[in-house]
Amino acid sequence: MTRRAAGTAGGIAAAVPAALFVALAGTALHRHDMVLGGVQIPWGAAAALLLLGSAELWLAAAFRSVIPTAVCGALCYALAGWWSTLETGRRLVIGDAAGNIWVFGIAGITVAMLAWCRRYRFPAG
Repeated sequence: MTRRAAGTAGGIAAAVPAALFVALAGTALHRHDMVLGGVQIPWGAAAALLLLGSAELWLAAAFRSVIPTAVCGALCYALAGWWSTLETGRRLVIGDAAGNIWVFGIAGITVAMLAWCRRYRFPAG
């Protein structure tokens, strides 16, 4: 196995538990909010997206590839999406402002991190 393939395999192996952690922690965090001047601010959803972006940036820098970033984002999105489709009473992500910011923000942050982390990929050759 080449060094590049080993790095990619290791990156994917690290991305799976990272995505599970971010999905669980972000889902637990996204419901926190505060009211300022009568306006509800979902700071938990923003903090959850910051956690996701940080994990994706770390994966790209550590493994010098955008593949772990993509795997982390896709798995996190799939888990949060699944948790938002569960039956009433078991649903972890509700379709309100905080839930929508969290679920749809995962896709936005992942695309942004993929664009940003292209600089960490292996040089050609």
